[in-house]
Amino acid sequence: TMVEAKGDRMIEFLGDVLAWFGDPDNWIGPSGILNRLREHVQLTAAATFAATVLAIPPALLLGHRRLGGTFVVAVVNIGRAIPSFAIVVLFLPISIRLGLGIGFWPTFLALLFLAVPPMFTNTYTGVADVDPDLVEASRGMGMTDREVLTKVELPMASPVILAAVRVATVQVAATATLGALVGWGGLGRFIVDGFSVRDNVLVFAGALLVAGLAVFLEVLLGWVERRVVPTTLQSRSEIVESVVA
Repeated sequence: TMVEAKGDRMIEFLGDVLAWFGDPDNWIGPSGILNRLREHVQLTAAATFAATVLAIPPALLLGHRRLGGTFVVAVVNIGRAIPSFAIVVLFLPISIRLGLGIGFWPTFLALLFLAVPPMFTNTYTGVADVDPDLVEASRGMGMTDREVLTKVELPMASPVILAAVRVATVQVAATATLGALVGWGGLGRFIVDGFSVRDNVLVFAGALLVAGLAVFLEVLLGWVERRVVPTTLQSRSEIVESVVA
């Protein structure tokens, strides 16, 4: 029957995918899985680190002083309204003109625009929403502004901040596949190359690798988050999903 035929084709297809992963030649060399994974992780780490440096310090300062409020958050989140692919296309000719080449830098900037808003928003919100009575009590004990920020507000906001970093990192890892469209490597290379030669096995394998990396990062950073954040504060991270989404 038609259903049985489709089932057989699906089994055959999955067998081809397993065979592809089982071929040692697909794991080594410049176009191998290990090198593409290294490129993907390199780009993800660079964009996430840069976003952390650019977003969290000013958000801590503004949140501590309760400056800007909704206006500042809205301005920062403008970057989220622009599709990542549009940013890649926009910066591609600029990158070429500046002699930075294609691939890495346009994709890096797109990922930066993607990662900064959730980190900034949640850091600002986490610090600004610390109980004012607790802040006043800390000042009443003689703490300086810096001590209030580092010893009271930052620890209280840490679940929200770390959860935002986790969510942003996973988003960056998934979106980094766009780099393959402008000459960068990474795991997205398998998907783009598969489409170009109509190789569904290669496309599926590439998508599986990207999904696997995203899940791994989610689990790893979730574990780190649970180890770093005190149990009594972990419930604060629940608000991140609504803010980042």
